[in-house]
Amino acid sequence: MRFIRRQLLADLKILLCLISTLIIIGMLFIYSSSSVFALDRFGSAHYFVKKQIFGLFFGLVGLFIFSILPLEFLRKLSPFLFFGSLGLTAMTLIPKFATTIHGSSRWLSLAGFSFQPSELLKISFIVYLAHIISKKEQKLFSFIYGYLPFLIILGITALVLLKQPDFGLTVTLCATAFLLFFVAECKSKYLIITLLSSIPAIVALVWFKPYRLQRFLTFLDPWKDPKGSGFQIIQSLIAIGSGNWIGAGIAQSKQKFFYLPMQHTDFIFSIIAEETGFIGCTILITLYVFLIYFGMRIAWSLKETFSSFAVLGFTILVGLQSLTNFFVSVGLLPTKGIGLPFVSFGSSGLVALLCLLGVIINCVLEVRI
Repeated sequence: MRFIRRQLLADLKILLCLISTLIIIGMLFIYSSSSVFALDRFGSAHYFVKKQIFGLFFGLVGLFIFSILPLEFLRKLSPFLFFGSLGLTAMTLIPKFATTIHGSSRWLSLAGFSFQPSELLKISFIVYLAHIISKKEQKLFSFIYGYLPFLIILGITALVLLKQPDFGLTVTLCATAFLLFFVAECKSKYLIITLLSSIPAIVALVWFKPYRLQRFLTFLDPWKDPKGSGFQIIQSLIAIGSGNWIGAGIAQSKQKFFYLPMQHTDFIFSIIAEETGFIGCTILITLYVFLIYFGMRIAWSLKETFSSFAVLGFTILVGLQSLTNFFVSVGLLPTKGIGLPFVSFGSSGLVALLCLLGVIINCVLEVRI
């Protein structure tokens, strides 16, 4: 048992080092990619990196709080955190409180502060799912008492997110939830039937929303409209291709000069590729691979169900988000508005991920000898 605890602590230290490295890389390239745009729009080249540092500060405060709270208290608190963040996310549907950016009402303005409550929702959702799985561990085979409550929670969450609309996060959360229930040994037929029945709904959501259909058609052939719908992905490919082996040098990107939209958020990987080349991309991707590996190791080593699934949910979420972002940047998926975890600009997302990291630290530290 002592050996397992030592191994868990060693893995946790490596995980923290990996995440710290990604945050540092993020700060560097948020400044590099956004400086021109920030100077033109807000009169300060440091505008976005200052906001990210502000988010990092609150994220570290949240990490500290969630790492010292009693784990049993966190478990009991998880339903309130989930429904509270769900309520805040639903408030974005009220025009009085919502801030609409790029056609989506994902930001909430309260008391002069603007934040993205769906980032808090996805973290509380994972913790709450871990709580449900641990609480109903012996009832997951039952449709009425195990699987149906899960479907109801997932359905309500997806409905609120789709109303914003946030199709990308909806798909990511649903995929994370199904993977968690698959690992929890829920009956496979329930999962298969649900997935098959959801296909027509997904097709309808794409088909009857012109902008989603346009994104899909652009994904199939971005060169059909290179100055219109295909402009963003083409500029992303140009940025990645021009990086060659070693890149143009940090802060030497040309695509950030108003060629590539969303260069500090959804397409920051393209700027990193342009400035650091194939070598820099390989290092970045390797960091995420190791993060997922050590996250999985910690999850499998934890014997308590809640702790294990909380860590596993965090790992799956980060893995899916990073993979989606990489694929979108190179044109292997339609654009989805999903940033690169710990690297892309987004103070709300950084705060939320660091809070969940605090829960993971708590899970490891509470392992008894």
